[in-house]
Amino acid sequence: MAQQVQGVIARAKGAPVEIATITVPDPGPGEAVVKIQACGVCHTDLHYREGGINDEFPFLLGHEAAGVVESVGAGVNEVAPGDFVILNWRAVCGQCRACKRGQAQYCFNTHNAKQKMTLADGTELSPALGIGAFAEKTLVAAGQCTKVDPAASPAAAGLLGCGVMAGIGAAINTGNVGRGDSVAVIGCGGVGNASVVGARLAGAAKIIAVDIDDAKLATARELGATHTVNSRSTDPIEAVRQLTGGFGADVVIEAVGRPETYEQAFYARDLAGTVVLVGAPTPEMKLELPLLDVFGRGGALKSSWYGDCLPSRDFPMLIDLYLQGRLDLDAFVTETIALDDVEKAFERMHHGDVLRSVVVF
Repeated sequence: MAQQVQGVIARAKGAPVEIATITVPDPGPGEAVVKIQACGVCHTDLHYREGGINDEFPFLLGHEAAGVVESVGAGVNEVAPGDFVILNWRAVCGQCRACKRGQAQYCFNTHNAKQKMTLADGTELSPALGIGAFAEKTLVAAGQCTKVDPAASPAAAGLLGCGVMAGIGAAINTGNVGRGDSVAVIGCGGVGNASVVGARLAGAAKIIAVDIDDAKLATARELGATHTVNSRSTDPIEAVRQLTGGFGADVVIEAVGRPETYEQAFYARDLAGTVVLVGAPTPEMKLELPLLDVFGRGGALKSSWYGDCLPSRDFPMLIDLYLQGRLDLDAFVTETIALDDVEKAFERMHHGDVLRSVVVF
């Protein structure tokens, strides 16, 4: 029987979010209803509110979440009621050309729940990234649920559902950071600082954090950066080169998503080094680089989708590290808030005051 719960929606472009009554249908074949325990406030949700993703309003916001499976539909064997899960927005299909060649992290046919959640009047909602977790309960594809150790804090665990996983994965999976490597991270918000943590976990010898905000740089140092550069007052390309023997870093992770910072990343890497773009650009942005430099500097220019993670592989492993005290996910939780504080959390995020605000139910 369908349930009615409270959730945060964006009704129109640029309008403040509001709490509304959401109808959550019973799970159909391949679907699950999850009782949300915590959901991070991610910049992507703000993009949805501002119409930066698409115009399929109204949106049910929230996607960086953890909770407990309440019920499942026919044919579901990945999870069962009572399982503690992290939600992911790339449920792999297992059948596309990427999956068949053993690269499920690039799945080209990821899927969501087939049924729609609605407003009380029947208006269909577009769930953010196919999840919609700023709600007491949500309907997802069962493959979007990854079972992890229930000893983990929901507020910390849920962050692996998007930003923290994107950053850690950008270093470990996409950048292939290795023991002894030098790494520069440009942009030290939640994703960038997670990249710092990923580089540390991978054994990088030198981790250079670059930002225009000294407070964010201080956090980066606490999380494992060995050096910091304030690019408001210092040329970041020259600074990174000076810190790496004049050569540039082996891996440079761009966690801002702007052409000017990408160009800095391109020239701050060593010859044959790797640039990883994990910051999300907007549609109007353009990049211009001399093609001779692209050729002459060699190496790899890579984009990182969701940290190139495979949730079934990466989430349980990272939660194990968290429970062992080797991965401080709690450091990313700046504050916990109530469901009706999401609009204020957007303001704090926009001003760079937090790594993550987390809605706790």
